[in-house]
Amino acid sequence: MSEGAVLRGYIVPGMPHPLLVPERAPAWRAVRAAFEAVRREIESTPADLLLLYSTQWISIIGHQIQADPEPEWVHVDPEWHALGSMPYRFRMDAEFGHAYETAARSRGLHARTVAYRGFPIDTGSVVALRLLDPENRIPASIVSCNMYADRGETLVLGKAAADAVRATGRRCIAVAVTALSNRLFTEPIDPLQDHVSSLKDDEWNRKILEILGEGRLEDVSQLAREVTLQSNADQKMKAFWWLAALMGQHNRYDGRVFEYQPIWGTGAALVGLAPTARAAADPEFDEEDVDVYRGDRNVLSAANGAAAAEQPAPDAAESPVLAATKPAATAFLPASVHVPTAPRPVGAYAHARRAGELLFLAGIGPRDAGTDAIPGGPVRDAEGRRRDYDIEAQTRACIDNVRHILEAAGSSLDRVLDVTAFLIDMDRDFATFNRVYAEYLGHVEATRTTLAVSALPTPIAIELKVVAAAGPRPPRESS
Repeated sequence: MSEGAVLRGYIVPGMPHPLLVPERAPAWRAVRAAFEAVRREIESTPADLLLLYSTQWISIIGHQIQADPEPEWVHVDPEWHALGSMPYRFRMDAEFGHAYETAARSRGLHARTVAYRGFPIDTGSVVALRLLDPENRIPASIVSCNMYADRGETLVLGKAAADAVRATGRRCIAVAVTALSNRLFTEPIDPLQDHVSSLKDDEWNRKILEILGEGRLEDVSQLAREVTLQSNADQKMKAFWWLAALMGQHNRYDGRVFEYQPIWGTGAALVGLAPTARAAADPEFDEEDVDVYRGDRNVLSAANGAAAAEQPAPDAAESPVLAATKPAATAFLPASVHVPTAPRPVGAYAHARRAGELLFLAGIGPRDAGTDAIPGGPVRDAEGRRRDYDIEAQTRACIDNVRHILEAAGSSLDRVLDVTAFLIDMDRDFATFNRVYAEYLGHVEATRTTLAVSALPTPIAIELKVVAAAGPRPPRESS
């Protein structure tokens, strides 16, 4: 296998206007022309992977990685649907996607691949891939932007991408799909009069581009927090944290600003960065650097706590994918519990987590573990029409699923401390739910809160969120 490397990095905007209606404004035509210039530059390289981080693919828990080998759909942007549809059929590097997931998990991140028909690819990724590689010459991989991740977690995500590039031997083009400033006009405008909506945003955009043009990627990464405080930066400039961690946290790049224009008030720029031996300037490392993600309150180096100090961070020069036999650097984290006799999670989360002597369960519904069938019937049909259902059957199945998870983790229903119940129809279902609940848990006298919600992620009528005492036994290994 050849040695993997990031050949070049690019910052590109993700608004659909240059793809769908570039003729409506000179600014949008200029951005489209810049995309063409970047495309030609990429075609001149021996790249075999386009790796995208898009601020428009938002995830809430952890990080998702596209791993469908050939996703095909017709995308319509929810904000700009009047501009037209965006059909696509892409080539995805599924092998790299799985390697990226492994590398991210090795560094302590929550990560999962997604690979099923119709999974939505975001506007920014569609725009970037359609314009940068319209013939699908180069397989791609896309990773989501966690809206709650801060600098530490995003740096680790970028370093995990570098691990996967080395482990797979890919010759990678890194693409950060992001605006600079992201303040849109909220009322219709004449496209011919488009401009960056805020003078301060425009000033910061130009300052960032001046620094990037000098090849000082790490300096922009270090400035991200300040820029976010002073202007309306897109997703706190996370894309720059990711890109710097992937390519190398230094200023040794040849920078080129292809274009800078407004798109509906946002700052849209295309920038290229090519690694070079010459340093534009010594970076000022004012911000923390992170190799392993240790949770929201403990993302810094091992020196931040005794528990962390006992866990050495991995050698930054060695891929965690290739060093999988080493002791886990995150062994002190709360233990995850995955239970085959409980419903498969529909997102990037475990069935439960143990922290000390407590077990925290995810929201658990009534779905059957083996078939995903819903006892008592779904609350809506495949077309979304409301249908009748049996809340008693759903409640019993829901509590049984909770019991399976608790027992797999060394606990039981008798050790439940707190329950939050979610019902989609409080008036119709509460009395039956309350009666069935009392059969199973009335003697426990756990605290309980019951909330009415408009819908749940799957067509179910009830979900339970449980906290229980873990007991003296550690969670069993389950898969």
